[in-house]
Amino acid sequence: MTGEDDLPYRPLGRVGGPAEPVGAPLAQKRLALVTGGHRRLGGIIAAALARAGHSLAIHGSHDTRLDSHLALTFEEEATEWEGFLVDFADPEGAEELVGMVAARFGRPPDILVNSAAMFGQDRLDSVTADDLMRHYAVNCAAPAMLTKAFATVPAGVGDRCIVNILDQRIEHPHGDQFAYTLSKLALAGLTRTSAQSLAPAVRVNAVAPGLTIATPDYDGAQMERLTAMMPLQRLPQAEQIAQAVLYLTQATATTGQTLYIDGGAHLRSYDRDFMHMAR
Repeated sequence: MTGEDDLPYRPLGRVGGPAEPVGAPLAQKRLALVTGGHRRLGGIIAAALARAGHSLAIHGSHDTRLDSHLALTFEEEATEWEGFLVDFADPEGAEELVGMVAARFGRPPDILVNSAAMFGQDRLDSVTADDLMRHYAVNCAAPAMLTKAFATVPAGVGDRCIVNILDQRIEHPHGDQFAYTLSKLALAGLTRTSAQSLAPAVRVNAVAPGLTIATPDYDGAQMERLTAMMPLQRLPQAEQIAQAVLYLTQATATTGQTLYIDGGAHLRSYDRDFMHMAR
């Protein structure tokens, strides 16, 4: 017998419930699939969608155990959700994810947020072919296969949309995190190309965050100096990124657009990644 702690996800709101499709009770709610939606920025985006009344399909590459704030939000909102494990190192598996979600919920997702990402440290003089292929697989090829599946799965006539999470650096690329940057530039190209080819059935937009959730590589004094370097002299909050995603899911006259939520960072060219600056 499998206990709850052995599950790759915690099905809050349906612990011990039936495994049959749950589409009928959710007919009045939009269903959002958020890749990498169990933690960090993806989790904050998922929480905003839950508070807006959406049902959630939460993807993780290795697990879908929720960040504590997201678990609490799902409980407070009585959000219907399920977790799905697909390793995007194999992009072909990403194409199957939409079908998995449709089978479990009894209908395909109305919203796809491509938030899962791989991030590494390399430059042109140190990057390897393996680095390039691994980043491209997760950051662009998997979203491309998800976009294909999302657009071709039988669906109704309601508004359906995709939001890709980019990076403000695509406006002025620098040499750090070379493989990551190239893959995000490719994802920006996918946004524009698919917005053209999938209209009017599917809208495709993007959000390009700036420095938002600092890692342990940054200290407090550095963050203060970086804040002063932004045109608006402020850094974006993760919740502001989530609100931009939420806006694009509701903006039915908008496609092919990228919203930069970055304190104005995309207006300037920086020689290095922020983690190497203002130390």
